[in-house]
Amino acid sequence: MDSQPASGTLKLIEDGLRKTMLTASGPELDTALSEMGWSDMLSDMPETAVPLVFRLLGETGSHASVLNDVVQQTADREVGATPELPYAGGGWVVWERDQSGESSTALGGLPLRRVEEGGLLRLGDARRALGWWLVGTSRAMLTLARQHAVDRVQFGKPIAQFQAVRHRLAETLVAIEGAEATLSLPGVDNPDLTALLAKAAAGKAALLAAKNCQQVLAGIGFTAEHGLHVHVERALVLDGLLGSSRELTKKAGAGLRARGSVPRLAQL
Repeated sequence: MDSQPASGTLKLIEDGLRKTMLTASGPELDTALSEMGWSDMLSDMPETAVPLVFRLLGETGSHASVLNDVVQQTADREVGATPELPYAGGGWVVWERDQSGESSTALGGLPLRRVEEGGLLRLGDARRALGWWLVGTSRAMLTLARQHAVDRVQFGKPIAQFQAVRHRLAETLVAIEGAEATLSLPGVDNPDLTALLAKAAAGKAALLAAKNCQQVLAGIGFTAEHGLHVHVERALVLDGLLGSSRELTKKAGAGLRARGSVPRLAQL
């Protein structure tokens, strides 16, 4: 049973989480989240905790092993284990909690290690969680591009006044808002399909944000000194985790063709 905190309390929780994520990442953030009661939040109010925590991970550029906890809870297993997770192209990875030993961080700076195979998992809740992470990452990229457009002056005026720049930023915002709306669908009648489509929408929005924001930022967006590259790499990796947007879209289409009808996912 979910107990939703009051708006004022939720704002305090969000501010505390954001402050923590801006100063900690990886195992350090895992410890901090544990001390802040992440396990209780996930158990008692997942519909509030998951969107909040994962969106903030995207916005701050930090990372933690909380996806493992969502997967384990869905499978009615003890939170704290390290399950195998499907990755784009038929691969499998594990999100390592203990990074004291040798660990591959080649995938977007995340502690993901490739493994040979994995087991069957229920991924609906985990895909929604990753969708919120992708939305947060998309908003972080949009914020960087918007600020650059306001500050960068060419031909005597900010480039934010140029129609081509404004169109790219607007297109990105529409994609992000659409992904958020899809993630917010209750999915009562078909939760797995709704989660699959939501993850696909969030992945597409993140890839579009990466492309458009890179165009707005131009050369500076390619540099290591600028923060965009961190979010671009993160978006590419998170899109592939638990199935890429392209793979999930094809999977949804194949399932609907086999079904012969399209279920109602939202009341309009």
